[in-house]
Amino acid sequence: MKKFNVENPLVITNSMVSKWQNIVDIIAELINIPAALIMRLVQSDIEVFISSKSKDNPYKPGDKEHFWNSGLYCETVIRSNEKLLVPNANKLEKWKNNPDVKLNMISYLGFPILMPDGTPFGTICVLDNKENAYSDIYEKLILNFRDVVQSQLELVFMNNVLGEENSELTDYIAEIKTLRGIIPICANCKKIKDNEGYWTRVEKYIEQNSDAKFTHGFCEECLKELYGNQEWFKKAIQNEK
Repeated sequence: MKKFNVENPLVITNSMVSKWQNIVDIIAELINIPAALIMRLVQSDIEVFISSKSKDNPYKPGDKEHFWNSGLYCETVIRSNEKLLVPNANKLEKWKNNPDVKLNMISYLGFPILMPDGTPFGTICVLDNKENAYSDIYEKLILNFRDVVQSQLELVFMNNVLGEENSELTDYIAEIKTLRGIIPICANCKKIKDNEGYWTRVEKYIEQNSDAKFTHGFCEECLKELYGNQEWFKKAIQNEK
């Protein structure tokens, strides 16, 4: 079974939603069934993401159930990462009490939709209020549309990755520009004037505008200036020699 990613942080654009709506509407019309759906995992729930605008469809976008142990057909598809065909749930002990049967959706055919990293996004499925074994042609039709949805998810996924990388690159360039630019610095105390007009220590300014961190010590000249007359310092210098 595939590793689960129930967060599904991908942002699906309105354009994609419109295309997916067309897909489920076409499927429902060609197969002549009341419901064609794209289901989506969201945190601990599974929800109806896209629902066909067909007659007698009991599912509405946003309808959701707690995913684990829901008893839904789609839970089995996602858990197994395989096709599920149920011609008539009333004839099978396993399915006769599942939540979809309560809506009189007694037949089901569904396939998993995967994210580009192999984790589950949800399912694409069809349901009927009468016994239906669905032909091989219908299976191929749904599979082809499933592949279209997965291809579009891959584009969104890559755009998200590139967006994050571009954001990091932009931040890095901004840091370089800040450190390479003309920075107002006090000729006496060496404090730096920030963008808001406040004077701050050099190390604090750089830490706030880069990933650099400071540790403090003394250079040789400052050590001599501060501690040159101290006996312990003179002895330390002699021992080094």
